[in-house]
Amino acid sequence: MTAITFLTQVLQASWWLLVQSAPYMLFGLLIGGMLKVFLSADYVARHLGRGRFSSVIKASLLGIPIPLCSCGVLPAAASLKKQGANKGATAAFLISTPESGVDSISITYALLDPIMTVARPVSAFISAMVAGIGINLFQPPDREKSPVALTLAQSNCGCSGECSNSTETDQRIINRLTSGLRYAAFDIWGDLAGWFFVGLIAAGVITVLIPDELIRSYLGGGLSSMLLMLCLGIPLYICATASTPVAAAFILKGVSPGTALVFLLVGPATNITSLSVLFGILGKKATAIYLAAIASIAVICGLILDMIYLSLGISATAIVGKASEILPQYISMLAVLLLAILSIVPLLTALKKR
Repeated sequence: MTAITFLTQVLQASWWLLVQSAPYMLFGLLIGGMLKVFLSADYVARHLGRGRFSSVIKASLLGIPIPLCSCGVLPAAASLKKQGANKGATAAFLISTPESGVDSISITYALLDPIMTVARPVSAFISAMVAGIGINLFQPPDREKSPVALTLAQSNCGCSGECSNSTETDQRIINRLTSGLRYAAFDIWGDLAGWFFVGLIAAGVITVLIPDELIRSYLGGGLSSMLLMLCLGIPLYICATASTPVAAAFILKGVSPGTALVFLLVGPATNITSLSVLFGILGKKATAIYLAAIASIAVICGLILDMIYLSLGISATAIVGKASEILPQYISMLAVLLLAILSIVPLLTALKKR
């Protein structure tokens, strides 16, 4: 295979994934932007300080829809910790947020299938809850400490008697919607764009370069495949959005859906560069519980998912990417064009930093 042939095939495979995922990526970004402007950070922080269990459950649920990668979630979690969130709740937020997100859920539906779309956030919630509760059981939160007293007034309404004016209310809603769209286009996508395209290219390389027989031999399913995927995914730095096209390429090559789920869970939630920060936020003992919970729950959920596909008689390879085919081609192409326009600034900025 010549270099030109190889490059052409990689670009073709990456282009197919881009066309399939672009509309759903835009939808995920839109929901992420709305969450940012309509979900009060003050209100959130107030609910994550008390209780060994309730605070962890709330933090696990909170993290599911928020579109932050494993790097971006660290300062957010540190902020929650400073505002009164206990260690268990902070750990739960650190796991469920990068493992899931409205953007990655949308692209999972586009590139994988409905079963994986449900399994991914459910597994993220379970792993976050197990880690958070485990940490709070071994290191109980100080009951005398309460979250920082935060006022909700400015997050709900910035005026007093004038709030009854419907025109001003409409204007505030419009301003919030505009702010949410701006946040989605520049902040969220600015953080994700580079990694998303890296994931597309990596998926193209896997599709073209790695033989199907090799993948099936080592990652075709079972406990050994998932343990091998743990070794690959834990040190790797990859966000949930970028990991999805890579997982799709793995499945098309014969990787079992459960093994792909392990990659989707551990890849975004852990990486070597963030461990030192985790030590500072959680401490060494809590970080060890954090890693053990992610690894064990990912493997257990992976084994269960393989059993589900097997019992239903569904071939993951046969249905990968089929869900996105319900959209007309022109919508997919318009979405690709819009995503390309939004990517110009973040990609140029990333290149300048390099």
